Amino acid sequence: MSVSAGRRTAIDSVDVLVVSWNGRHHLETLLPVLETQEVPGATVKVRLFDNGSSDDTVAWVRAAHPRVDVVAHPGNIGFSAANNRLAEKSNASALVLVNNDTRPQSDWLEELVAALRQAPPDVAALSGCIVDWDGSRLDFGRGVMTFDGHAFQLDYHRPMTDIELPEEGGELLFPCGGNMIVRRDSYLAAGGFDETYFAYLEDVDLGWRLWSAGERVVSAPRAVVHHRSMATSQLLGNANRGLLFERNAYLTAFKNYDAELWPKLMPVVQMTLLARIQHLLAYRNPHGHELAVDPYSAPEEGWTGVAAGIVTSAGDGAGVRRTGHGSGARDAWERLRSAVALRTRLRRFVRPEPELPDGVPAIVDEQTLAQVRALSSIVRGLDGAVERRRRIQARRRRPDAEIFERFPLYVVPTYPGDEQLFGSVGFESLWPEEVTSVRRSLQDVMEVEQ
Repeated sequence: MSVSAGRRTAIDSVDVLVVSWNGRHHLETLLPVLETQEVPGATVKVRLFDNGSSDDTVAWVRAAHPRVDVVAHPGNIGFSAANNRLAEKSNASALVLVNNDTRPQSDWLEELVAALRQAPPDVAALSGCIVDWDGSRLDFGRGVMTFDGHAFQLDYHRPMTDIELPEEGGELLFPCGGNMIVRRDSYLAAGGFDETYFAYLEDVDLGWRLWSAGERVVSAPRAVVHHRSMATSQLLGNANRGLLFERNAYLTAFKNYDAELWPKLMPVVQMTLLARIQHLLAYRNPHGHELAVDPYSAPEEGWTGVAAGIVTSAGDGAGVRRTGHGSGARDAWERLRSAVALRTRLRRFVRPEPELPDGVPAIVDEQTLAQVRALSSIVRGLDGAVERRRRIQARRRRPDAEIFERFPLYVVPTYPGDEQLFGSVGFESLWPEEVTSVRRSLQDVMEVEQ
């Protein structure tokens, strides 16, 4: 059935979904506010999924807020899976997602439901506005997506006096999972959040899937919550967050680009991922420059590898790299092979001391560790991602060309080395001519602390 052509059921019941992990102190603010929310003509139920908290959340909620339906899980299964479990339990016509570290305004839920009721039938989800705790700065009004599946909250942390919110009913590529309402049938038909994401970018992925299936996402800016930004995610640690961001961004691109765009954008997406890992390995870790050594490059090109002296002493190092001809080059080649073989044999028997020998690279930088782990996770999960891509593309009713006419892809230097990469001839040669991009600095997109 075409969603846009079908009739929608009335919004006569709403389940508010909250996921918490060691967040009792946040719930002490949130739950009393949720219990005061009323929607004319609709029943409202609050459902809480506790991700194995050790702060007595479950016992406290059951005693202090007995009307809240609590699902207690022994471990942390993540934001994505927890919301899916709550959605599966629900019989409501609409689901409302809100972060546990928020404080909704008194008319927040009524505004969300009213906006969904008034929306055309092809609107599957709406996103409200998120501001900081005192309401002076923006957290989320609308988002933008980069070509490689990352996303930004446009104008994040800028003063509310300096930004322009999207208009009521204005189209968004994706809703924010911290303040959104979605038709339950649309959420389930789309497969809910991708549970392999654990957390982060699951809402971007969902929004793209809703659009590609022929539905739309729009804004409800009058539905406002105040947010203690990053209060929960900081518990995960920087390295773990970085893994989730990079892996989930790649999966979002891999699964969702249609058959027309993915072959064209895949080279630049994958080169960007690899270039970021290479840059971090080489420049953010002790002796990382050794990982950028090309043992077959010419000395005059800056080669300083472990066997540089061998090739240099042979006379024509460049000859080894280019042709391999000449007796000097052959001698240098044999010496190089012997040196590398000896070093390899020694490494089999010599266990490094706790403090690494001089010149041996070591990964100590958290961001580098996150990137390497992300790549490993992508490779391990590739088969499952292929199957999820197949299901997403089978539901497609709208081509990406139409989606990105509305929401152009952004190119934003974010990681170390990005500015050089994105400004290079090589990057430009990989970019498909027919794909429009919006080139912005990070400062253009959001408030950046100097």
